[in-house]
Amino acid sequence: MYDTPFNSSEQVPFGGAEFAENPEPRCPCILLLDTSGSMQGKPIQELNNGLVTFKDEVVADPLAAKRVEVCIITFGPVQVATEFQSIEHFYPPILEANGDTPIGSAIETALRLLKQRKEDYQSNGISMFRPWVFLITDGGPTDQWQNSARLIAEGQAKKSFAFFAVGVEGARMDILEQISPGKPLMLKELRFRDLFIWISRSMKSVSRSVPGTEVPLENPATPDGWASV
Repeated sequence: MYDTPFNSSEQVPFGGAEFAENPEPRCPCILLLDTSGSMQGKPIQELNNGLVTFKDEVVADPLAAKRVEVCIITFGPVQVATEFQSIEHFYPPILEANGDTPIGSAIETALRLLKQRKEDYQSNGISMFRPWVFLITDGGPTDQWQNSARLIAEGQAKKSFAFFAVGVEGARMDILEQISPGKPLMLKELRFRDLFIWISRSMKSVSRSVPGTEVPLENPATPDGWASV
């Protein structure tokens, strides 16, 4: 993966206080989280615990705390649980499970928000590493998903973002393979904590990297890893 920054020479306009106070390059990360009814019980509990771990891991790194931004979109139904904000200002929401699994709508919502956030960076002269869009689901889409798959393929080809898909037990891996340009991974048991530690370590590596260079990622599908292929 390559993380090429977007640069703008425009001046910070009035109202861009968050960028004036923190002009560091940004590492945006969108978490698309399945909160449908099938996630009730231990799965949603472990997911919530994983978000707390993610916050704790990233905020412990002073540079990453300023550079990594997170946006959380849940689906069942689609809701923006957390707008884009730096990890140092991020408070993990307590998610509840209900509803269906509108994955297609959730992905399209995420890409619209990402486009808006990129425009915010540009107008405020903020550099950006390639964003991450991370989908986690234990089911299959209950809406039309083909357009979202096309948008992901186009964005990945242009290196507009990096897309990852993780299936929890019960996930329609055959459909995830059609949505995700890369091979989707299956979460072992309910190891959400290990998954979010991996995401946090990866984002910290990106935040410390030299823009435009390759960032090596740990293989999560080793025998001791949190994922299987």
